[in-house]
Amino acid sequence: MKRQNVLVLYLGDSALDSAVIAWSYWDGTGTVWRMAGDENEAPYPTGIAALRDGWRLFQTSQLIPHYPGTETQTSYLKYEFLFEQIVDVDVAAEGVAP
Repeated sequence: MKRQNVLVLYLGDSALDSAVIAWSYWDGTGTVWRMAGDENEAPYPTGIAALRDGWRLFQTSQLIPHYPGTETQTSYLKYEFLFEQIVDVDVAAEGVAP
């Protein structure tokens, strides 16, 4: 059976080779239990490193320019990249719910 893992990397700018500043990970296999904040170090230093490790990029954030006067304001993390990894899971052997 195939399951999907999802990795969200927030980068310092719109380039995939820029540094990861925040991240989230969801395990669809049910075999790894990890929550946001469990680790101090990002799983990858850049988006390119995730691609080289076999993660597939399926969404990037829109490049929306700042409105005049808001260039120095902070709010959300602007450069969000979503990756997926399709994993084969042996449901019977792992005890994973189908």
